[in-house]
Amino acid sequence: MRDLLRAACFAADKHAAQRRKGGAAEPYVNHVLEVARLVADALDEPDEPLVMAALLHDTLEDTETTYAELVEKFSEDVASLVAEVTDDTSLSKAERKRLQIEHAHTRSKRAQAIKLADKISNLRSMLNSPPAGWDEARKLEYVEWAREVVAALPEPNLKLRVEFERTWRAFRGL
Repeated sequence: MRDLLRAACFAADKHAAQRRKGGAAEPYVNHVLEVARLVADALDEPDEPLVMAALLHDTLEDTETTYAELVEKFSEDVASLVAEVTDDTSLSKAERKRLQIEHAHTRSKRAQAIKLADKISNLRSMLNSPPAGWDEARKLEYVEWAREVVAALPEPNLKLRVEFERTWRAFRGL
């Protein structure tokens, strides 16, 4: 339990100045907490490093955190899971999105759980507080891209997959 709380505090510190893109501009830490909760709730057996990685899943991509720092503070297992779901920010946004679909089949089962929970959280955010300035077409484009990423996962956690489909249907009004 201490390690989980250390990871939550680390994520909160690293994301402290960040806000979600939605109109409500929620604190970004709400997103990582939701992703971790989704992962934890979907597990049949406890996997503390996986839940820690879910809490930390955006630290390499969106903060000044390094891989070595994650290894030092948490473990190689946690750091490698975070790295596995991290986009290469030196690439264009379009290329990163394309590669998420293309590389989805290479992700470990544990990383797939984080990726799927992340997409659920993002869709929920899109439903409740869409990014300011995004018209319906842009929102729909994002939602359909997220569905393509999820469809490319070879072994998605079934509980998370069901929740993704439920959230996707809610967005689509189905």
